[in-house]
Amino acid sequence: MEEQVGQLWHRLVTRAASRRHPEAAVRLAEVQKTVAVLFRALGGDGALSVAGAQALEHGARRGWLERIAGSGREAALAWRDETTLRLPECIDLFADPALNRDLYLWLAALAAQAGTEDDSDADWLVASARQTCAALARFPGLAPRYEQLVAAHLAQRPDPGRLPADEAAAERSIRAVLADPAAAVPLPGARRPPAPVPLWLHPAPPRPQSKLTRPLVDPPAEAASGHTGPDDAARKRQAERVDDPDGKRGLLAFRLESMFSWTEYVKVDRCDDDSEDDQARSNADDLRVLSVARGKAPATKLRFDLDLPSAGQDDIPLGDGIPVPEWDWKRGVLLPDHCRVQLMLPRGAVPAELPAHLRVTARRLRAQFEQLRPVRSWLRGLPDGADIDLDAWLAHRAERMNGTASGDVRLYRDFRGGVRDLACLLLADLSLSTDAWVGEHGRVIDVIRDALHLFAEALAATGDRYALYGFSSRRRDHVRLLALKAFDERHDAGIRGRIAAIRPGYYTRMGAAIRHATTLLGREPASRRILILLTDGKPNDLDRYEGRWGIEDTRAAIREAREAGLQPFCVTIDEQAHDYLPYLFGTQGWVLIRKPAELPRELPLLYARLTG
Repeated sequence: MEEQVGQLWHRLVTRAASRRHPEAAVRLAEVQKTVAVLFRALGGDGALSVAGAQALEHGARRGWLERIAGSGREAALAWRDETTLRLPECIDLFADPALNRDLYLWLAALAAQAGTEDDSDADWLVASARQTCAALARFPGLAPRYEQLVAAHLAQRPDPGRLPADEAAAERSIRAVLADPAAAVPLPGARRPPAPVPLWLHPAPPRPQSKLTRPLVDPPAEAASGHTGPDDAARKRQAERVDDPDGKRGLLAFRLESMFSWTEYVKVDRCDDDSEDDQARSNADDLRVLSVARGKAPATKLRFDLDLPSAGQDDIPLGDGIPVPEWDWKRGVLLPDHCRVQLMLPRGAVPAELPAHLRVTARRLRAQFEQLRPVRSWLRGLPDGADIDLDAWLAHRAERMNGTASGDVRLYRDFRGGVRDLACLLLADLSLSTDAWVGEHGRVIDVIRDALHLFAEALAATGDRYALYGFSSRRRDHVRLLALKAFDERHDAGIRGRIAAIRPGYYTRMGAAIRHATTLLGREPASRRILILLTDGKPNDLDRYEGRWGIEDTRAAIREAREAGLQPFCVTIDEQAHDYLPYLFGTQGWVLIRKPAELPRELPLLYARLTG
């Protein structure tokens, strides 16, 4: 009975203390695509993805009901860093859902202005005023929405008359700048921080600590492929580096009544087992700061590391490797010979026939693509040729008899074939993430293998020159490029055997692979050259290629391919592709296959549309 009364009292007090409007809430997932498009359209950095922001403790004065309820300590504010624009996962500040949605759009416009001027040394209030003025000056159509948001927010802010003198002065300054951003003044000092301002960016956003920038161990397959759970992708957590406990592993005896909070870190050695903790994610979400220690793994545990196989088990290398450059986006320079591309052939590849489950589809595709093959026909009215054009001779004879014959005599015909003057190179991502399952019937690598089979069968029917390569990487000095079919090779059972022998590799250093593919395709004399990239995730590798470095290097490689006269195009099955592929390939340079199982059928048809 006491527990029920306590729970009822907690709900009543929490509801009374809450200033939220859950019935009018707008979630980031509902407007994420709209916000991302608006942010980039208004001049925001195209390399930034949009994700959720973690609620952080603000330290401002709270009302007495909030103190009783234990609520109101944290607030989710917008902020941005070099890789991500962070917005609240849910906005329910106002009773009108339209205002909550408008706040998302306003924050996107405000974040697009952040970084255009150097506000690193400016006061938070002054920097916010500058960003607001810049957004309203560039986009005056946002002014009515901003005024509505300010009016609704000012009604929610604390009354300066009920605050201590120092906090009241800070609050009046914030109110003045909200109403008139041009009247910016430095924020007066106070013992407590002011109440959060959800219309501005975070005054002190969490930054990654330099000690935590390097991973403790090699990332697992999910992290390396860019595939993480929705909760991980939506949050940015604070972390601190702590020392590993020095005590011996053993039993820790304590009274449960003494454990008040998960957030308290105590330097003790707690025993653990190898079983998974189903509450680990929930516990991590409750923590404000994650304490991370580097310690020794127990002898009973196996440290998994992706290392290169022995020469007898690995694919067959061709040559000593080819040096290629890489783009350093921080310095804006191309690093010469920074990476090494190793050409390889699949080990164990034996001539094979087309898999039985693809034969019906392949037969239908060949029939469709044979229609694209240029047909031989008579070309008439030529000045010279293999045969006399009787129709042209009779017409010329009649004109001579009438005295109207011209001096340009074309009396011959020739039997010639049409020409499809194009070449295509398909570059398939064979990273570790392709070992993941799609549905219940196969893995990503199986889908890619089937797609390569059907793509090769279709292009062989057209007579177009094409090449097939797969790639993966393990750091910059080992970018593996698997040669499945070169331009001068004929499609036969040997090529089918190489495709059948592909297997998941390592990581995804796209820039180096694209640069070498550009070199190979650039040697083709065709007037139209198409580079198709088939992938399932972001560019990444074990070294600093993770994150913005990989994105910017890939973008630079694609720009170099376009400058070389190539037409790059990306086909992906990554559901998060809209966060980064428009920045890499442009809005019309990529396509998302939402159902990966349909990739084998869609890829040849996509090629037909590209070359039609």
